[in-house]
Amino acid sequence: MENTPNSYYDQQLNIYQTVVKKHNNALFKFSMLRLAIFLAVVVGIYLTFQNWRIALGIGFLGIIAFIFTVSKYTDIKYLRNLHRALVTINKEELAIASGDFHERPEGLEFQDPMHFYSLDIDLFGKGSFFQFINRTTINEGSIKLAEALNANDINHVVPRQEAIKELADKPNWRQNFAGVATLIHVETPAVKIIEWLKSHQLFLPNIMKWMPLAFSIASLVIVGLSVFQFIPPIIAGLWMFLGLILTGVYLKKINNLATNTDKVKDTFRQYATLLDQIEQETFTSTLLKEKQEQIQLENQKASAIFAKFSKHLDALDNRNNFISAILGNGFLLTDLKNSYKVEQWIGQYNETVAHWFEVVSFFDAYNSLGNYAFNHPEYVFPNIIDTTATIDAKQLGHPLLDAKKRVASDLTIKNQEFFIVTGANMAGKSTFLRTVSLHIVMANVGLPVCATSSNYQPIKLITSMRTSDSLTDDSSYFFSELTRLKFIVDAIQEEPYFIILDEILKGTNSTDKAIGSKKFVEKLVASNATGIIATHDLSLCEIETQLEPVKNYYFDAQIINDELFFDYKFKKGICQNMNASFLLKKMEII
Repeated sequence: MENTPNSYYDQQLNIYQTVVKKHNNALFKFSMLRLAIFLAVVVGIYLTFQNWRIALGIGFLGIIAFIFTVSKYTDIKYLRNLHRALVTINKEELAIASGDFHERPEGLEFQDPMHFYSLDIDLFGKGSFFQFINRTTINEGSIKLAEALNANDINHVVPRQEAIKELADKPNWRQNFAGVATLIHVETPAVKIIEWLKSHQLFLPNIMKWMPLAFSIASLVIVGLSVFQFIPPIIAGLWMFLGLILTGVYLKKINNLATNTDKVKDTFRQYATLLDQIEQETFTSTLLKEKQEQIQLENQKASAIFAKFSKHLDALDNRNNFISAILGNGFLLTDLKNSYKVEQWIGQYNETVAHWFEVVSFFDAYNSLGNYAFNHPEYVFPNIIDTTATIDAKQLGHPLLDAKKRVASDLTIKNQEFFIVTGANMAGKSTFLRTVSLHIVMANVGLPVCATSSNYQPIKLITSMRTSDSLTDDSSYFFSELTRLKFIVDAIQEEPYFIILDEILKGTNSTDKAIGSKKFVEKLVASNATGIIATHDLSLCEIETQLEPVKNYYFDAQIINDELFFDYKFKKGICQNMNASFLLKKMEII
């Protein structure tokens, strides 16, 4: 079989589907075995009912056998569900590879019109890069992934590359991490949990550390004495009433605590399993090792601490059983005991939990990045170098275009060079601008880029490609565009940016636009800016003869036999063939 990502997913899909069938068969057998045990116990007790010792022994053995089969059934069911999730993961990967990903989460909640570039380059939304790359399984992981794409961070690019490369080489671990995460559905986000843990005021005194145990021992003695008639049964009843009174003193606060813990217990159960996945794996890249070390304490693993808390939460949740609430609190002070354990955990770890949550979110987000690198072995990780060229890429293409139809171009743009790109309508200017933008964003994140080679000097990106008027704040299109250009001018005074502009000053007349565009480009060049502007205004190309950093490039269109043809190639020079009039005539508009 050809060694490709799709062949891997096909192979894994077949393996996991077979395992699911095996587990389904095992579950059926254990269901039948439980039924057989139940019937055998009923028949055995019926036949030996007159000999109570034998009947009791049959019942006792039956209960043990029944509990064992239930436990095995639960274990197998978990494995079946995990492998079902893995089946789904591999099916989805094959579907996405075929272009079927437009029903996945779009990430529109992360889109910010005021951001440096996210709105302009289709980073979020329908058919966006986020929608294509996102494989996160928890809400915090999605947030972390969006933050990475929006970060505009040019520091520590190489360590991010190494982390993504390592995760790309661990497809089984990544899939298992995602599969485990999908088995538990949570409603309360981690940020709300952290807020609650930090704001919770402890209400139980330290005496509760030993008091429930002492009370339970005393209860055992009193009930025993009562059963053997050494003391009147009323004493046991009064003792139980005392236990209920002691619990009642804190009942309101215990109820509030139980309400909060009921909302978070599934989240802690999920994070405990994911922390365990991280702890059990061996990592070699610096960034992944640093993250793993953040959840390793001297004497106990973070996953064990989370699992312990999850058990405390489950124990407190059992108070909803009426018999347990009366007898448990009356004789064992169970609410006080379980609440004290929960509070002690909160008091000890409320500041640490945020770091552990962050590590899980980090791995969830970086699994998406590693998955992307795995899915595109033909892409290259840019060489991060300090040279005269900001970008020197061969066969650079847009990663969301069909590889069979994608037309790639070479791009070399030096530091403080500014390209003016002209071209006919639909010739590929806007796609090229978004291609270059994505190269910068992906390279800064640490991802491989859609090219055969790339040398890259990290630089932050800023764009002005989409501007709209606003009815809500009564701002015109032209004013919105000016505001964006002012934002760019102010930003480049602080630090270097790669500037990408698409047909600026569209909201004014052609003469005013030509003059204004020229002066704006001159200002950018005077500020030692690096970037690209696409325009239909050929007069803007005259700047090349006046300013050495400015270079003219174009995308061509040709009319052959009364048909329009595009080669989508990035070429040196000025476009000579425009097509608006031709298209108007061709479509019989004029």
